[in-house]
Order: sequence, then C-alpha cells, then structure tokens
Amino acid sequence: MKSVFINPERCIGCKHCEIACAVEHSQSKNLYRAVFEEPLPRPLIHVEPGLCLNSSFPNKCRHCDPAPCMQVCPTGAISRSEDLSEIVLVDGNKCILCGMCAMVCPFDVVTYGRTWTVRLRKDVAIKCDHCIDRQREGRIPACAEACKVGALQFGEVNELVKQARTRLSEAVSIAVGEVEAEMVQLPALFEAWRGWGEIVDQLKKR
Repeated sequence: MKSVFINPERCIGCKHCEIACAVEHSQSKNLYRAVFEEPLPRPLIHVEPGLCLNSSFPNKCRHCDPAPCMQVCPTGAISRSEDLSEIVLVDGNKCILCGMCAMVCPFDVVTYGRTWTVRLRKDVAIKCDHCIDRQREGRIPACAEACKVGALQFGEVNELVKQARTRLSEAVSIAVGEVEAEMVQLPALFEAWRGWGEIVDQLKKR
C-alpha cells in the first residue's frame, strides 16, 4: 500500500506542504492566480504546533480501512476510489453537512468549507484526497513533493517504515559512540558519599 509517511521529527513548520496542497486543489493550479479565486482554495493538510518548542506536526487524512467517516456517512458522500481503492474520497455534491464524519474521524482532519468542485454554493465536508489526479498521472502527492526536509515521504508504507527504523538505529548507534567514558561514571560527590558510607559500614562491624 502506498501512502504519505510522516517523519514528525523532521518537520520545521514551514507550511510549504499546505501551500502546495491548496494550489493543487485550486482551479488554476497556479500559486499567483489561486489567491484571487472564489472560493479561496484551502489546504487539505494541516501543520500544527507540536508538544515541544520549535516542533510541529503535519496532520492529514490516513485513508483508514475500514474508514469510520465512510461508515457513518448517511448519504454515501464518502466512498473509496474505484481504481485506487486505498483512497477515501468525498463527493461534496452529496454532503448534507451533518458533521458525522468529523465526529468519528480519529485524526480530526475533516473540515468544512466551500470548494469550486461543488455545484451548489454551500459548505461541504473537505479532506485530503491523496492527490488522486496526480497519482493517476504517475506523480506523487503535492505535499510530499513540496517538502524539502523529508518530513513527508510517499511510497510503500512497509519500505518507508523500514527506512525510518534503520535511520533511528543509526542515530542511536552514533549517539552511543559519542558518549565519553567520564559521562557514564558517577559524579565525584556521589563517589564521595559512597566512600563515606563504606567507612561507616566498616565501623559498625567493629
């Protein structure tokens, strides 16, 4: 299964992925024209601040299987693509804005707004479509293509997980090799207390 794999430790919060996503889902597919479109194109990936200072996390639809949003949609507006079955899509023309998909989404990635692909001028459910048109052309999703630090990578999930595991193992090995001998020893104060305790223990045995 191919998907966008997230390496959160690499994300610098530049939001290039958000811009690329919004442009890709605009009418013109052009950055300079997209800002004047109505409705204004919106990113379908969301870069949020992380738990630690200077950290961030790019959050997007995981196209779950089974997909809770698809299971609860009362109008069948959410379904899987026929040719790329791992991709979950939203048909905004069928959306009745009930909010059920947002309630059950475990990653909180379903938002609501207007999009040029919907005939009626109304808010509808919006989420990542995994850049299905780009994938049909043999290209990778816009967010992964725009990311310059490797926080978003597209490919076979098992292979990407293996690469991440190998990278982590290498980082740990390098870190262990950099530890100096004196760093693993007890501080002098603790050594002194230990010596004092041994002396007291010997005095008790006399």
